Amino acid sequence: MTNHIVLFEPQIPQNTGNIARTCAATNSPLHIIKPMGFPIDDRKMKRAGLDYWDKLEIYFYDSLEDFMSQMKGQVYLISKFAEKVYSEANLAGGEDHYFLFGREDKGLPEDFMREHPEKALRIPMNDEHVRSLNVSNTVCMIVYEALRQQHFAGLELVHTYEADKLK
Repeated sequence: MTNHIVLFEPQIPQNTGNIARTCAATNSPLHIIKPMGFPIDDRKMKRAGLDYWDKLEIYFYDSLEDFMSQMKGQVYLISKFAEKVYSEANLAGGEDHYFLFGREDKGLPEDFMREHPEKALRIPMNDEHVRSLNVSNTVCMIVYEALRQQHFAGLELVHTYEADKLK
């Protein structure tokens, strides 16, 4: 089982770069649904994590429909409008998990969300003061919750100075 991060039409290069770094650190494939709001070689992306792209498994899709037709596993829509809290989802086993995050400025398409309310998860927050959380922070919270439930399979749990010297 693998945790996949899916970005729908990302608009901010620094967010995508930070997410790429999280994907590299967690062995999570990155899926990007076009169009993107910036060129893939944007210098801001390089500063935020593009140097990790050679360590990523990365896929691009021309549309949300294209992604959904190729997706093989359980998809979760991450949205502040979801009813179910992310920590209530059983992410411990089974098939691959695909965590779909919307655009920074608009989120996921409303009609798509209405078609799949049972797949939606939210992170609790005080929305009286804050419109939304930063998408790169949200990706990190969601993927690490999945990994926590999976006992951090495939990740280094103990790091010591002696082990570091051997590398």
